[in-house]
Amino acid sequence: MSKQRLRLAATVAFAVALVAACGGSSSTPSGVKGSINVSGSSTVEPISTGVAEALAATNPDFEYTIEGPGTGDGFKKFCAGETDISDASRKIKDEEKAVCDAAGISYVELKIAFDGMTVLTSTKNSAVECLSMADLYALVGPESAGFASWSDAQKIATELGSKTTFPSAPLSITGPGEESGTFDSFVELAIKGIAGERKQEVTTRPDYTASANDNAIIDGISGSDTSLGWVGFAFAEENKDKVKEIAVAKTPADACVAPTATTIADGSYPLSRSLYLYVNTAKAKANPAVVAYVDYYLAEGTISTVLETVPYVNLPAETLSATRSAWDAAK
Repeated sequence: MSKQRLRLAATVAFAVALVAACGGSSSTPSGVKGSINVSGSSTVEPISTGVAEALAATNPDFEYTIEGPGTGDGFKKFCAGETDISDASRKIKDEEKAVCDAAGISYVELKIAFDGMTVLTSTKNSAVECLSMADLYALVGPESAGFASWSDAQKIATELGSKTTFPSAPLSITGPGEESGTFDSFVELAIKGIAGERKQEVTTRPDYTASANDNAIIDGISGSDTSLGWVGFAFAEENKDKVKEIAVAKTPADACVAPTATTIADGSYPLSRSLYLYVNTAKAKANPAVVAYVDYYLAEGTISTVLETVPYVNLPAETLSATRSAWDAAK
């Protein structure tokens, strides 16, 4: 886990502990024994780690292993029966469901928060303030392979109705790799629709710098004056001193919308998404530590206080209630 993600997890743990100490509804349960194994999304990892740290602080017999190799890699382990819980920054795919089904893995899907993907460039890039989804497709989509300059994407963007004038400047792209749920969500929201209309493969260009490490992505973006890239909203907020956020418009005719907690929660920011826990129900029934952990995760004080303390977006009350009901029915 990176130093910045450790700091974010520590903030989560401190906030949870503070709520419990003040007598909030998420008072830490006692007598929790056993261990849990969690893998998956690097975006969800700091939340899951922070909650586990807070639970372990008053339960010395509770142990946990939590890692964030990416949503896709997490589901591989989950559907192989290697983990109790899979953190995810997207819904499980049909092909992943099939692997779980074939292995006899039953699970419950629990929505825990909202997040967005923030499009970024260097703080030195004054030429770009807003990009439409059409612009993003032209720059990062499957037809842009080989484009070395922003202006190389001008023709495609114009064909898609964009009025943006791209600078004649080197284009250096750094973003998540295919193992990441952030990659999948970006493709789903920014690439899929236009690629389908143009009868292109639904993916990104293959020739950008891909990394599973969010710190490496930030370093890549900050290290080039006319860069482009994207990471999860929470991690972008942690690094606002190093990179510049770019507003996004859904279509070339729409207004530019900056990523904020408000615009992500109300859906007006085009690159918004939900975050999930997937819990192996058989392992939950066999392991009280899993139940105690998820109960604590979904406790009102944990969600409402912690997710307002760190740069993720809290669920509306009715959505959180539905999540709790799904968990109560499954455990």
